[in-house]
Amino acid sequence: MKLPEAFQDKYKQLLEDDAQAFLASFEASPVAAFRVNPLKKEQQTFENPIPNTPWGFYGKVSGKSIAHATGLVYSQEPAAQWVAQVAAPKPGMKVLDLAAAPGGKSTHLASYLHNEGLLVSNEISKKRSKILVENMERFGARNVVVTNESATKLAKVFPQFFDMIVLDAPCSGEGMFRKDPEAIQYWHPDYPSQCGQLQKEILQDALKMLKPGGQLVYSTCTWAPEENEAIVAWLLAHYPQLSLEPIEAYNGMQDGLGYPQTKRMYPHHFKGEGQFVAKFRDQSQALPPKKKKLKGIRLQIHAPVQNKSSSGRPLARHICRWN
Repeated sequence: MKLPEAFQDKYKQLLEDDAQAFLASFEASPVAAFRVNPLKKEQQTFENPIPNTPWGFYGKVSGKSIAHATGLVYSQEPAAQWVAQVAAPKPGMKVLDLAAAPGGKSTHLASYLHNEGLLVSNEISKKRSKILVENMERFGARNVVVTNESATKLAKVFPQFFDMIVLDAPCSGEGMFRKDPEAIQYWHPDYPSQCGQLQKEILQDALKMLKPGGQLVYSTCTWAPEENEAIVAWLLAHYPQLSLEPIEAYNGMQDGLGYPQTKRMYPHHFKGEGQFVAKFRDQSQALPPKKKKLKGIRLQIHAPVQNKSSSGRPLARHICRWN
């Protein structure tokens, strides 16, 4: 795989002695995996489980298989599975998946909620939101609303509403280079910083929807510090009510740079692709509700799906990539 020289130089400096093994890992094939659906009564027996996961298995499932068509399984690469596992919402919670398509994180979150509470799965792209609807319907979750709106508009409808918000943010996609080599052509040295600006914009709207005491899970499929630890630093500096919650390390996870509570996944340490995950808690106290009538706002909600929603901000694919 031909990696940009600037990319190689950046990670040689960042990872030092670990850089050679990291760069060599791009010559290996991407790792396929899937999750079984705990919402389905009919279960099959599979081999090669992903250690320390409740429903994850290594292996490839055909999109034409009965297991896929009936929603018994959902294909999702191993690193991406850790986002919802870190979130681990409890049944009864109100959860927002802000950038939800194609549905891997939302179906996983729905597995934890077990048809109790509410999951709003939002996707800004109309085309991708239709795929999200199909995947959520196949999975069989009944407590999901799928929306096709911007985070800005959602924030006007759901002020301080959600117990948990998951944002797997649009990013430079470095962690998907093996899975999607096309992503390499969009990379340039300023690319991560450009994506970082978008991530901050989305987070500002996301935090307007988080309840006092609620949790924010922020993740990307990149290793760029500009989109990971720099965003963590920005959040902690601008939102003093937020505090980091520790994430337990499994299966070769590495601590974040300067923030050991966060976790990084590299393909030479972790059997999967690339991911960064951070978990925050809003420590502020709830204020008495204002006696203010909510202004009516029309949302684009997909029907007839019983539950689902998607959100974000418009951005061309060549600027930042939605995982």
